[in-house]
Amino acid sequence: MTPPPGPPPPHPLAGGPHGPEALRPLLDTVLDALRTGAHERGGPLPAGGPHTVTARVHAALGDLLPDHGTGDHEALRTLVHTLAAGAADPADPLCAAHLHCPPLAVAAAADLAASALNPSLDSWDQAPAASALETLLTRTLAAEFYDTPHPDALVTTGGTEANQLALLLARERHGPHLTVLHGANAHHSVPRSAWLLGLPPTHTLPTPRGILDPATLAHALTTTPGPVLVTATAGTTDAGLIDPLDALADLCDHHGADLHIDAAYGGLLALSPRHRHQLTGLHRARSLTLDLHKLGWQPAAAGLLAVPDTTLLAPLTHRADYLNAPDDTRAGLPDLLGRSLRTTRRPDALKIATTLRSLGRDGLAHLIDHTCALAHHLARLLDAHPHFELHAPPTITTVLFRPTHTNDTHTATLRRTLLHQGHAVLGRTHADGHLWLKATLLNPHTTTRDLDTLVTLLDTHTPRDLDPLTPLLEGSTHR
Repeated sequence: MTPPPGPPPPHPLAGGPHGPEALRPLLDTVLDALRTGAHERGGPLPAGGPHTVTARVHAALGDLLPDHGTGDHEALRTLVHTLAAGAADPADPLCAAHLHCPPLAVAAAADLAASALNPSLDSWDQAPAASALETLLTRTLAAEFYDTPHPDALVTTGGTEANQLALLLARERHGPHLTVLHGANAHHSVPRSAWLLGLPPTHTLPTPRGILDPATLAHALTTTPGPVLVTATAGTTDAGLIDPLDALADLCDHHGADLHIDAAYGGLLALSPRHRHQLTGLHRARSLTLDLHKLGWQPAAAGLLAVPDTTLLAPLTHRADYLNAPDDTRAGLPDLLGRSLRTTRRPDALKIATTLRSLGRDGLAHLIDHTCALAHHLARLLDAHPHFELHAPPTITTVLFRPTHTNDTHTATLRRTLLHQGHAVLGRTHADGHLWLKATLLNPHTTTRDLDTLVTLLDTHTPRDLDPLTPLLEGSTHR
């Protein structure tokens, strides 16, 4: 037999008995580059806007595929520093636009181990312990929401995939003529999933108060021929509002409709004795979307689709002889293909399970309670300030507000000015005919002093007398 040409490649692997020794010095380089990049950025996001950031990235990286490599340490140092310097960092208290949490260090460390071991959860022989861990995790978390004999859950990439799976399971139960009813407050992935699955266009019900009103749903269920899937929301993306779940479940039971609840944002409130009352009726859903890279402080991705009984997942069963041959399954090798629409899958269960074990129920409840309290504190600050108008007290951790005595153009300009100058990252949404700024507080290390700083910053930059046609200074680097 002819031996392979030349010596083995000199580049070390992350796994195997020598992987830790190979990773250790590289991690030092990565950690140093994260620190120097954050120092260069100096705030919640880089100043200058998209063109300036793109130019910096191109200048720092040059030829991304050189003829001769620069070596591991140089490549890591350059790229990680550049990424950190140009990041919108959710660990900065003034980065509060989206449902984009700062991950816990323990979860990120666990994610490194997952990357190094690189199990793939499409067959047991690629992920023996990881598949057992995922089963334990999904059943443990599903049991937090369903007091049934055999609750179960699937790990997903987030709320979008979980919602798509929920609609897919409903379609397989009821056929391709399934009608999906949802409020105008629903996540965009609901109508998009119906389109992807070849279902009829969804029926969007008005939500003038930001939540799905039972009277509105009652009328729709009376006038819509079955079969019907109703999707409710526990934590809307724009304002963090929670639909009246118990009343909606009553209507679904009365009319024979299935109920799916998208609780990607608000579902983890169930772990807090102080806040779980807001989710009354959650357990009545036929399926439930959860997302731990929101109020669970996980690196993306960390979504779940939970169901009250594992048999509800049976329609996802799929065969590929090289991954789950029937005789292997009969011999006791777990069949993993029915656990996802994806084939190759990372062991995202590891970081979630590590976090649950590290913090426990009380630790997670404390983080949830603290971030909710921060949102209420910010709301009180804004409500008491003469230059700002509060939309409503927060339901979870989202605060909507706008400058008083100004128009939507000035409000949008304020947000973009703060973005371009690198001062703060705030979101935006429309409600009650106006544009509102959105602060989504998910950083448990935020302090009341940080919130004072944010309000002062907003007040200083509010464009009360600004010409709405004045262009932004794209290249501004003022901090």
